[in-house]
Amino acid sequence: MRWVNPPLTVDAVIVAYNSRDVLHACVEPLAELPWVSVTVVDNASPDDSAGAVEDLPVRIIRAPRNGGFAYGCNLGTSAGTAEFVLFLNPDASLEPASLESLVRALRADPLIGAVGPRTLGDDGELLLTQRRFPRLRSTYSQAIGLHRLAPGASWAQDTIGPAAAYAEPGTPDWLSGGCVLVRRSALEQVGGFDEGFFLYSEETDLFRRLRGRGWRARFEPAATALHMCNGSAPPDATAPILARSRVQYARKHHGALVGLLEAVGVTIDALLRAAASIRRPARRHGHLASARAAITAARPAAGAR
Repeated sequence: MRWVNPPLTVDAVIVAYNSRDVLHACVEPLAELPWVSVTVVDNASPDDSAGAVEDLPVRIIRAPRNGGFAYGCNLGTSAGTAEFVLFLNPDASLEPASLESLVRALRADPLIGAVGPRTLGDDGELLLTQRRFPRLRSTYSQAIGLHRLAPGASWAQDTIGPAAAYAEPGTPDWLSGGCVLVRRSALEQVGGFDEGFFLYSEETDLFRRLRGRGWRARFEPAATALHMCNGSAPPDATAPILARSRVQYARKHHGALVGLLEAVGVTIDALLRAAASIRRPARRHGHLASARAAITAARPAAGAR
């Protein structure tokens, strides 16, 4: 089927933070497409990430503060009006043909709210981006290592594998947010991303709310994205944020009791990892900070009853 470019089909939103070295390679292929409008949101980067793409025909928004990934996504989304919104990490890239495949997938089924591609990492390895919604049984399975004994069991972990599951279209609960195309009408129906999540779990929360409104997720293997996984901060620094967000998600969608049980599971996992990292002080410190973050996130907010 011949691809016909409408005036404007996709708003591509790239949220950058200390991403100057990789941002140009991410943005350039999309900026050349007449049916795509690119918005780069610089989340108050110390390295002025947006300066790396000032030579390209893109919209640049310099946020007054680093409000987190969800904040940046909403800021970029509000600047456009296209039918679909592409959220792409600054250390990822998507070729035009793959973006066309994602658009076709959404247009082929009006019940699909968001679609994601097959994603390859630095060395061409397949990244497992299809996920199940978080559950206590998988939290505790991973905390005590049971997922290693039953790697293919659905109860053992949230990630969907093995690689064979990525050879055909799929309908996971949610998709990793490194590259995902979302129907704008669906996004607006649920109010966009929840900015209460600074980093991590914001896409899980979005897909949960989309599911609540009847929208489905789709994995589309005909499209391929490359993701360098070159984070703007070291894992030791972001691990506590991940722990906090997991507990926050559990509290939001399942209540205080499940949030507390999630915090216990996350804390067990973090403490066991800290014990195993006794010879790596920075990593050990990150795991201990994760345990503290999980416990803190489980506490009722000030003034709550």
